[in-house]
Amino acid sequence: MTFKTSSADETIELGRRIGSMLKKGDIIAMQGTLAAGKTTITKGIAESLGVTEVITSPTFCLISEYEGRMPLYHLDVYRLDGPEDFINLGTDDMLYGNGVSIIEWSEKIMEELPSNTIILKLEPDSEHGTNRTITISNWPYDDIDF
Repeated sequence: MTFKTSSADETIELGRRIGSMLKKGDIIAMQGTLAAGKTTITKGIAESLGVTEVITSPTFCLISEYEGRMPLYHLDVYRLDGPEDFINLGTDDMLYGNGVSIIEWSEKIMEELPSNTIILKLEPDSEHGTNRTITISNWPYDDIDF
């Protein structure tokens, strides 16, 4: 599935629609360049999961945990050297637990993620700074109405 958004608000709204369909144990592998909109779409997903805290990029803390109707684990693996560092973080409880895991910069650790991982690829339009193309693959649910 491919979607186009033309503002941060539209990207957040798409995130809300995605999040409203997620179930415990779902893992989302976010892929895209710096400023592609990974944290922006995560804000919408978090809202739909009942998270009331402000969502920020976990670049420096690596993992942020939020409480809502189910836990949301927001990971950023940009600063890791590779899959071994990811394994050493002890992420099994998050990935195989009762919440939803969102992993930014997942390209670095894809081989450590289960085959049912949902992949969100975000691509900014360089000519129009707020426009995004968002491609979702390995989506296990009904189509997203957007």
